[in-house]
Amino acid sequence: MRRGTRYGALLGPLLADGATPALVTRAARALGLPERGRYAVVVLGTPVPDAAVVEGPDPDGSRWWWGAAEGSPGKVEAREGGREVAVVLLGPAGPARAAARLRELGAGPGGVSPVVGSLAEVGAARRLAGTALLTCEPGSREIVRLDERLPAALLVSRPELSTRLLAEVFGPLLTLVPTERSLLVETLETWLECGGSVGRAAARLGCHRNTVFNRLRRLERLTARTLSRPRELVDLVLALDVLRLSSASPGPGGVG
Repeated sequence: MRRGTRYGALLGPLLADGATPALVTRAARALGLPERGRYAVVVLGTPVPDAAVVEGPDPDGSRWWWGAAEGSPGKVEAREGGREVAVVLLGPAGPARAAARLRELGAGPGGVSPVVGSLAEVGAARRLAGTALLTCEPGSREIVRLDERLPAALLVSRPELSTRLLAEVFGPLLTLVPTERSLLVETLETWLECGGSVGRAAARLGCHRNTVFNRLRRLERLTARTLSRPRELVDLVLALDVLRLSSASPGPGGVG
């Protein structure tokens, strides 16, 4: 990984999107990067660990460059509203390995874009990586790939609709006292994580299966949604994602 004024000045306009072909060519030649290649962009919500900023490729061949974000060409540290931004020329292992490396180094929260096929596309990739970051659990150190969080990414991209969804689906639930609300939400989350198995959910929650049944039935009454109806279950799952993201946000533009 590299950072510095030279890299920032060249990558900044690319990360801002809309770079001209001449600028892409100049940046590619100056940085020793191919114009065509498998690239991804990483956006971190906290400063990158010093251990991550090293010269040379990763063991899998990935090469990292830290550059200035939109509106800040030439900065030594890559920032997007206080966030760190990196362009990655991927090795054979792809973006999954890039995300894993950041987790190993204790970075995060962070978002990783899908793979793009050229240096000219890293501006669009930066926007997608920033959206992935917004799907991270508040206060977490998650490193997430956009392709793993597409439903949540849709929600954070349209906060006005997400707020409406939360009020429409979970409105009565949100009027409960916090402890009661948390109990029902935890039961729903656990039931989903257990693949809809009441028995497994009860074992994980440390209660009787009838207790889980009763909590889920109460949740259905409060939300006017039935867990056995796929479309209504989708409403509940999406509302649960909004609730998870609404208490705080890794940065501006989150649901809340």
